[in-house]
Amino acid sequence: DGISFVQAAEGSMTELHDILHRVRELAVQFQNGTNDANAKMAITTEVAQLSAEMGRMISGANFNGVNLLDGSTASITLQVGANQTASDQLSVALTDLSAMTSSGTGTSGGTLSAVMGNFNSGTMTNVLADVDSFVNQVSTARGQMGAVQNRLEHTVNALGIYQENLMAAESRIRDVDMASEMSNYTRLQILQESGVAMLAQANQTQSAVLRLLG
Repeated sequence: DGISFVQAAEGSMTELHDILHRVRELAVQFQNGTNDANAKMAITTEVAQLSAEMGRMISGANFNGVNLLDGSTASITLQVGANQTASDQLSVALTDLSAMTSSGTGTSGGTLSAVMGNFNSGTMTNVLADVDSFVNQVSTARGQMGAVQNRLEHTVNALGIYQENLMAAESRIRDVDMASEMSNYTRLQILQESGVAMLAQANQTQSAVLRLLG
């Protein structure tokens, strides 16, 4: 459903956020003057693995066959009502983070490969700038998905209330009010018994008169 779709996208971006924070931490650590060549190599290797994982996540994150982060699907339409009107449908724009995974080995910034190029050259200022840019992109996308999820949850609640009211209205129309019907039944039964008693009394009176006359 729509909420699960949004949660899948938000979950993938949460992982990206965590990885980016780790890359930034490593970039700061890389600048520590106590690091020898082996330590710097270990940091660079970890960053390379993290960058590869981010690229895999961006290109591979999907829900029910729909890619979530690579821009191949610009938006999806979620059905949130019983009809086909615009108010019964919600268009959700999907995040395009494909620019982060663009190929190339330069250091001009803006891609994961640029981050690795700057790591290899030791240009940590550019690494931090790129990572901060990525964090901002992912944060913005997560905020948008969070807003969509909140809207969908409110929509689900509203639909639940609507369904309850509809069922209650149907029940009032279809179901018998037992208390009212029993009251009517008792009233009619009393009237019937009273009528029978009056007829019986009238017959007895008529018989008495005939006996007197006879």
